[in-house]
Amino acid sequence: MTKNQPLFDYLSTRRSIPALQMKGEGPNRDAILSILTLASRVPDHGKLAPWRFIVYRGEERLALGERLAEIAATANPALTDDMREIERTRLARAPVVIAVVSTAGEHVKIPVWEQELSAGAVCLNLFMAANAHGYAANWLSEWIAYNTDAKAVLGIRPEEKVAGFVYIGESDFPQTDRPRPDLSAIVTWTGGDQS
Repeated sequence: MTKNQPLFDYLSTRRSIPALQMKGEGPNRDAILSILTLASRVPDHGKLAPWRFIVYRGEERLALGERLAEIAATANPALTDDMREIERTRLARAPVVIAVVSTAGEHVKIPVWEQELSAGAVCLNLFMAANAHGYAANWLSEWIAYNTDAKAVLGIRPEEKVAGFVYIGESDFPQTDRPRPDLSAIVTWTGGDQS
């Protein structure tokens, strides 16, 4: 079998870039649609497409951030001005933020868990599709993925779950790696040649 060297090299060095290190204008509408087309090419038992996307960009990110800051301040009256600013600019860390929303539900044949796994696969594909287009990316969730009021502000229905927010932009920060799992601690071999 012939190794796909460019893909091997990419996967060997793939890493997240912190959203706070992103800048630039980010992908335009056509590039975003191309990224989402690639992101949608995931395992999807039953062809249900049990997920959807919400794209946040432009000044709307700050308007939504104001509302998120209000929700955070209501939940925590002791919120400092600095923390309020973090909430206000949460969606403005990168030029584009895309929510991957799991729409999984009961199905006669397809377990909800499999539908949710498909949404997780979309997040990773979205991350890699952004990289393929030359952009840095970061897959986050944070409290806004779980707070009912925040979800409503962000256009997410109560019965839906956030698989992730993928932040997309440009970055010239040096890429450093982090420790990766020790395979000897997480791999169990059963049968076959162990050498």
